[in-house]
Amino acid sequence: MTALIIRGGTVVNPDHSRRADVLVDGETIVAIGPAVDAPSGAQVIDADGCYVMPGGIDPHTHLELPFMGSVSADDFEWGTKAALAGGTSVIWISVWALVR
Repeated sequence: MTALIIRGGTVVNPDHSRRADVLVDGETIVAIGPAVDAPSGAQVIDADGCYVMPGGIDPHTHLELPFMGSVSADDFEWGTKAALAGGTSVIWISVWALVR
């Protein structure tokens, strides 16, 4: 698998943010720093002016969940917007929650 380098974005973590490069090898972040050397043949993404945030997976969501004659307050549109704002990039929805 080819390495990937994300150059010049603002890396955002819970405790700070800073301009940096991010080097990914396969599915692993191997380096973060102000001027990371990319291996030969690495795919380069220019992130100048962009935020680079770690993603998370929320394995327990209740979007549009039917419960006791009602439906949870978050629908798919606003629930996923809230998840993204909090750094969650993937949600897991149980199949039974989609059946009405």
